[in-house]
Amino acid sequence: MRTRPPRALPRRLVLSTGVAAVLAITTAVVLPQPAGAAETSPVGFGAGTTGGGDVSPVTVSSLAEFEAAVTGEAAKVVRVSGLIPLTGQVDIGSNTTVLGVGSSSGFTGGGLRVKEATNVVVRNLNISKPRKPADGITVQESTKVWIDHNSFSADRDHDKDHYDGLLDINHGSDGVTVSWNTFKDHFKGSLVGHSDKNADEDTGHLRVTYHHNHFSNVYSRIPSLRFGTGHFYDNYVEGADTAVHSRMGAQLLVENNVFRTTKIAVTTSRSSDVDGYANLRGNDLGGAATEISRTGTFTDPPYGYSAEPASSVVASVTAQAGAGKL
Repeated sequence: MRTRPPRALPRRLVLSTGVAAVLAITTAVVLPQPAGAAETSPVGFGAGTTGGGDVSPVTVSSLAEFEAAVTGEAAKVVRVSGLIPLTGQVDIGSNTTVLGVGSSSGFTGGGLRVKEATNVVVRNLNISKPRKPADGITVQESTKVWIDHNSFSADRDHDKDHYDGLLDINHGSDGVTVSWNTFKDHFKGSLVGHSDKNADEDTGHLRVTYHHNHFSNVYSRIPSLRFGTGHFYDNYVEGADTAVHSRMGAQLLVENNVFRTTKIAVTTSRSSDVDGYANLRGNDLGGAATEISRTGTFTDPPYGYSAEPASSVVASVTAQAGAGKL
């Protein structure tokens, strides 16, 4: 387990005391407040993302109101009240915070797109059943994005191409943090880097942090990463076929996660012309296999963070991830 000094005062400090044959054995020193489920700013590659900041919010309850409210580059905070049906995706402008009201607001049938934008926060939304060609959220050619405390879901009653991805990040996007979300009942969870042929645009970008997310009954892409640099820590994965997938040109650090009823926890092979790279430490694999053909060089993230031990991840994530937990 690795603990680095965070930029803000940490809510939990973790001290490593040794390593067992398979899993790291750790002792946690817990401060009066719980782990940072209600962080006011992102940890990880998306650090510094502020969205609309502290401008006065506007509340919307219809698609027309929402589309009008999220356009443009001026700072704005848009509160979504109720569940709004979508066909396709709505584009979100720069310097925007989209925030669901309560525990059951959001979108169904389509999704949101952050395209050629910067400084966007999406929190506390329910996003369900995004029909192709719409992802639940697409981040494309964008920088500084924080996706936090949302509940993504579909179903597995249809074939794998009936719905599109729950969260896809592509076309050279950079500086993204995905934290405290739930992803449930879906085939294709989160694709980062859409093609083996997109090296020119993606190399040196696609830096993404995933922490404290719950993936339940998601078949694969938890996440699938090409060309970028990913830090996947303190996540809870259950019911996956192939979970974390480092593909062509990717470097992944997989740290202090918990896997249950999962066939392949981490793979660096499959489905790309060239294998990716991965480093693993402190994970509870729960009997899942790993396929590590190439060990990576990414072991020291360039930001402060506090990783809790795998032994406490399930309790933290199941209690605090998803919409309605802010």
